[in-house]
Amino acid sequence: MGGLFSKPKTPKVPKADVTGDIKKYVEGYTKSIPSILTSEKKYRPEFLNLNLGDVNSFLRGTQNQQGLYGLGTTASQESGQNIASSRASELAAMTGQTGLFRGFAQGLAPESQAQVDASVTEAARATQAARQLTPEEQRMSDQTVREAMASRGMLNSNSSIAGEVLGRSGVMAGKRQEAEGARQTAFGNAQNFYTAPGLQALGSVPLSYGAGQEQLKLGLGAIGSATPQMINPDAGVNIGMQQRANITQAGAAGAAAKSSWQSGIFQGLGSAAGGFMASDKRLKTDIKKVGKTDKGLPIYTYKYKGDNKTQMGVMAQEVEKKTPSAVKMIGGYRAVDYTKVK
Repeated sequence: MGGLFSKPKTPKVPKADVTGDIKKYVEGYTKSIPSILTSEKKYRPEFLNLNLGDVNSFLRGTQNQQGLYGLGTTASQESGQNIASSRASELAAMTGQTGLFRGFAQGLAPESQAQVDASVTEAARATQAARQLTPEEQRMSDQTVREAMASRGMLNSNSSIAGEVLGRSGVMAGKRQEAEGARQTAFGNAQNFYTAPGLQALGSVPLSYGAGQEQLKLGLGAIGSATPQMINPDAGVNIGMQQRANITQAGAAGAAAKSSWQSGIFQGLGSAAGGFMASDKRLKTDIKKVGKTDKGLPIYTYKYKGDNKTQMGVMAQEVEKKTPSAVKMIGGYRAVDYTKVK
């Protein structure tokens, strides 16, 4: 398969001269210093005024556009409104599901439901009973007081009458205490059977809060991504150095491509990978056809977007038409199993 490749061109790699590069940089910068100082002295007030104006516009905005302060406030307000709206929808959904959960809990543990119902019934009975004494309770309370007063020779006295009143009040207080205990028991049973599990099932951390916070973070992050710029006298030097570095890197990539072509690395790539490699055409640039496989599948040199290194291989879209089993989607892009490429 390697015999059908077209030999890639190898770009000329500039000879490394670190000492010369440093010397040229220092000499050029030294020669530029007087001019830079003169320009700084002459124009720095104007640049400073422009920069401060940019900063003020950046923070406060212009006539047609809000600044950082206004955008931050708007982002916070809109995020808060979205959180409130989403939370209201979630609360409405939770409220609608309350009846469903109650029925589910009752069907899941009918014996516990019976205990809850019994405690509620008892609480209702005790509360009703605590509103007044029954004739029997009043008679028993008065009789107890009268017997005590009679034993002291004070029957039908003012103290006896007052004792009867206090006795009835004591019985009522006991009944109210009993009713309160019954209500607490009923509340506890319902809390354990309905409320606690229901809130755990329905009241988990709302998705609206996470979504709102992410929206706010995204908005504030975008707002702070732009800053006023000043002219940097080093920009020209840096651009020149970067251009030479790019040429050197391209030359190294060409040499690597040539070595790959000479050693038949394409076949070894598939066997060494032992799996799928990203080969979607949408991920590549600088695509050039250099040959084809034994089965007629085109072979290209290319670079992955964002990477200056030259690669050699096939296009997943073309492999998929001939050998679908050699291609699968990974992260929204096609990847190729080179062991199946013929």
